[in-house]
Amino acid sequence: MKPVKITEGVYSLRVNHFNRRLFDSLIPLPEGTSYNAYLVRGSEKTALIDSADPEKAGVLFDYLKDEKKIDYIVSNHAEQDHSGSIPLVLERYPEAKVVTNPKCKELLMTHLHIPADKFLEVKDGDTLSLGGKTLEFIYTPWVHWPETMVTWLREEKCLFSCDFFGSHLAAGELFSEERQVYGPMKRYYAEIMMPFRANIKGHLEKLSKYDISFIAPSHGPVHNNPKFVMDIYRDWAVSEPRNKAVVAYISMHGSTYMLVNRLVSRLQEAGVSVEKLNLDQLDEGRVAMALVDAATIVIGTPTVLAGAHPKAVYAAHLANLLRPKARFVSVIGSFGWGGRAVETIAGLIPNIKAEVLKPVMIKGMPTGADLILIDELAALIVEKHKDLKH
Repeated sequence: MKPVKITEGVYSLRVNHFNRRLFDSLIPLPEGTSYNAYLVRGSEKTALIDSADPEKAGVLFDYLKDEKKIDYIVSNHAEQDHSGSIPLVLERYPEAKVVTNPKCKELLMTHLHIPADKFLEVKDGDTLSLGGKTLEFIYTPWVHWPETMVTWLREEKCLFSCDFFGSHLAAGELFSEERQVYGPMKRYYAEIMMPFRANIKGHLEKLSKYDISFIAPSHGPVHNNPKFVMDIYRDWAVSEPRNKAVVAYISMHGSTYMLVNRLVSRLQEAGVSVEKLNLDQLDEGRVAMALVDAATIVIGTPTVLAGAHPKAVYAAHLANLLRPKARFVSVIGSFGWGGRAVETIAGLIPNIKAEVLKPVMIKGMPTGADLILIDELAALIVEKHKDLKH
């Protein structure tokens, strides 16, 4: 493998993992992923920006086989898919210093047992000269760990953003193409960044003063269209939710399914965009993506042993972890003899700061009167959405 030139003195060491299908033993990867490191060569010093998942360390070292000396290893984020190969890089280049912030240093010492004397600590706004190349370190905590930062290369207007602006996408092209990268970026944002929307808003404002030509994330292709990237992040993280409802459901004997279909039909007839998700074969990423810009979340569940169906419970728990910007939530479903399915779901979503719309739980097969209750819920959602954009 040969380093791929991005701009003058800046090279991509992208390690594609085409056949990885699950991340963190949780997140589906339909298009694989990559672990991106970058090499910055100044006239006096050379810096490696991040590393790679240790499973793919051999590919990283193939990129570095002709590199005689590395002076600095910049660690923007301590999570092991970026930092895990740093101890191996230090074995190869023992004179190198790991450049990072104090919190990241603490985590790297804990997670990877890197000795304290191997570090060069930097504060927010500190700079490091490589000779004609100036690295500036910008703290961006909670995207998505407490220690995260990004690194700005002044002369080449290149932002090394680590997980920020990333995408789980293994691709051959160096630079992103908008139509190709939008979906993987939204999936990545939804699964990883959405719980930290408030932090992201502040960081977008902080970065707006930089004249960025390239965004080089640690997953997915490099972006040479930074306005597109910043605009979609503002849309996802900052803007109001859209005139959209997510109806996530599971049905055992068809009763809940009838309610879901009635609700979806009535909402669509009234001009509400609806994403209907069958939880029987759950794709956590698709659920997360649907939640990014939805104003209403409806969980459809039958009753199992007096509680909500386990797959509905999981979906509600997932939504609670992701903290979407939804304004309204409700529960619809059925029971055979009794239960507390609504209370179960309600207790699982304390992080979603939304108005609870009157649930519809019915006994057995829906009657005409039951379907009228669904119509009333649909009408209420339509009324609540009247000021939202499509």
